[in-house]
Amino acid sequence: MTSYAAAAQWIADLPRSVLSRIGIGPGRPAISTLRRMVLAADAELLDAVCSAWLAARSAAERPDGRQQVIAVDGKSVRGAIGADGRCEHLLAAADHRSGVVLAQLAVAAKTNEIPMLAPLLDRIAIRGAVVTVDALHTQRAAASYLHRRGAHYIFTVKDNQPRLRARLAALPWAQIPGVSSTNSGHGRIETRTVKVTSVQRGIGFPHAHLAIQVTRLRRVHGKNPTREVGYAITDMTWEQTNPAELAAMIRGHWTIENQLHWVRDVTFGEDAATTRTGTSAQVKATMTNIAISLHRLAGADNIAAATRAIFRDPHRFLELIA
Repeated sequence: MTSYAAAAQWIADLPRSVLSRIGIGPGRPAISTLRRMVLAADAELLDAVCSAWLAARSAAERPDGRQQVIAVDGKSVRGAIGADGRCEHLLAAADHRSGVVLAQLAVAAKTNEIPMLAPLLDRIAIRGAVVTVDALHTQRAAASYLHRRGAHYIFTVKDNQPRLRARLAALPWAQIPGVSSTNSGHGRIETRTVKVTSVQRGIGFPHAHLAIQVTRLRRVHGKNPTREVGYAITDMTWEQTNPAELAAMIRGHWTIENQLHWVRDVTFGEDAATTRTGTSAQVKATMTNIAISLHRLAGADNIAAATRAIFRDPHRFLELIA
């Protein structure tokens, strides 16, 4: 649902058998009722409760013995512009394997994502998990926090950490063997080569054991090839991981962008919505996270198609939330 009107129309068309199963009595909520409900909701509490429920369902579906990998990334709700001209910005944690949202919180107006990483991850069990983040969160405090929680990290290193990046770039990469993989599609061929080396001493970052170099060679028909070199660090040791696994986890970090943020924008029209009152943008994002996550847990790859299937047969909605 991309609006209060669309939600009210869908509810109005639901058969009585579905309404009774979800606790709606003889009457059906009007647009004004749905709006009041959203505005009255405690956005942070709703996020915490719903995310905990989804995390429990995701854990039950995870194969025994498989290490959990969690991606953390932020997203601005571009249509939700407040009186101060600022867009609502939300930070989320999602499971690499399933794409399920494990936690989400709003980034306050007078801060940024960096100090919100710990409060976000405080909401979920991360002991033994690997947490992947973008370069913004490559901070010493974040590494120490994850170590205290018993979690591992893979941090991308870019120009916001110039000394660390320079140390990584200066390592003898030409002498280190790599693991390569090639993917093609949409007229593009991309070869990724990952190299890993030990850096226990001298790298100057808390708990770091391995340095990672990722080289991406892209060939597009009719254009010159492009080459991009990036770096990352992890506190995992050779006994805990290997280059192929690290390559998969680094590539899998974009799960949260491709399986969550893109779907919220394209399928659910989040950025096009102009929700500006109170915390309604966060509440709507939470409800969208639930819908996407439940579809993922049900095995859906195409969320738009899965949503249309529920429109055709509302009883599938009951199966989804069972």
